[in-house]
Amino acid sequence: MVQSRDAPAGWGEGGETALNEATGHDVIVLEHVTKRFGDFFAVHDADFAIPHGEFFAMLGPSGCGKTTTLRMIAGFEVPTSGAIRLEGRDVSRVPPYRRNVNTVFQQYALFPHMNVFDNVAFGPRSRKVPEAEIKTRVGEMLEIVRLEGFAQRMPQQLSGGQQQRIALARALVNFPSALLLDEPLGALDLKLRQAMQIELKRIQREVGIAFVFVTHDQEEALTMSDRIAIMNEGWVEQIGRPEEIYHRPETVFVAGFIGQANLWQTTVDAASGDTADVTLGERRITAAISGRSVRRGDPVTFMVRPERVRVSLDEPGNGHQAVACRVVDLVFQGPVVRFALDAAGAEVVAHVGADEQLPLLRPGDAVWASWERDAALLLSGAAADAGDAPTAVGAET
Repeated sequence: MVQSRDAPAGWGEGGETALNEATGHDVIVLEHVTKRFGDFFAVHDADFAIPHGEFFAMLGPSGCGKTTTLRMIAGFEVPTSGAIRLEGRDVSRVPPYRRNVNTVFQQYALFPHMNVFDNVAFGPRSRKVPEAEIKTRVGEMLEIVRLEGFAQRMPQQLSGGQQQRIALARALVNFPSALLLDEPLGALDLKLRQAMQIELKRIQREVGIAFVFVTHDQEEALTMSDRIAIMNEGWVEQIGRPEEIYHRPETVFVAGFIGQANLWQTTVDAASGDTADVTLGERRITAAISGRSVRRGDPVTFMVRPERVRVSLDEPGNGHQAVACRVVDLVFQGPVVRFALDAAGAEVVAHVGADEQLPLLRPGDAVWASWERDAALLLSGAAADAGDAPTAVGAET
């Protein structure tokens, strides 16, 4: 049976598997790491730490540098400059087989001629671990991934999700300091991928070590991660908890890449402390400033999430901010009705819940779009800098 503590027996027992289990201990540290291929910068000045026991995701579009960063942590790429530390030791130029991390790729690469037990036992056997201990370790790992009765199965007898869990067990059986995962759910169908998101987070909590997860899927990152690093064109744009990333993005790219967002390009009319006034349509609107400070005349992007927008026939009061709109389109999407609205040339998208009491509306009807003051943010930069995710981008006022 797996012991009831942060990790199974073996983690933190000395030798090459030594692990400081103190909460907050940094397992992986990147110190101003840059990776250049010729004249092309794949990663710019990555500088962050990942503590023990954290599920850390690197999220971004294709080509943003997330996989290159993971490969440098694993040892498959060498940084052009900067340092990578594992358990306090500089491993920047240490080969992969001498780093106490394991990597799980999208292709699980199970040995087809070996049964499940032998696949999982391959690592400990390579390290000359006694067979009795191997049997115990493999049993623990198969229990963690909930495949205890599959030890004698061959890989081709397993489903895609089962193969992925065996790949995880094989990576974990050597008690690494951290597990690196390069889009491991990408080959699974949607329902199985969603189920495996929950399973993967459960496994991470049970073994209690750092998981570093690379993905371009926002839902995966938001579902599983303790913290997320958003990357764009080699730069780390923001690191934070999922709710921070979603509700308090620091850049226009992050606002547009995570979820849907209404983004209007405008300019600052007046700024005071951590808020500023802008004009949307014919209305003067106040919002909090996210990221760097702004001054009058600076270009900014106003952001509000569609689910925070309310639609009404009458202008709301009670501290709500509102703009006059006309209905362009509305689509029933099960739990919500998606409204596309026009506010003096700027598109507004609103997700209205089924419990909202609205009369039957049609394209061309005059309505008000409103939101609570704390639902909106002002971001430095142009709305055109938004990420690849669907956005409603308004025209400059």
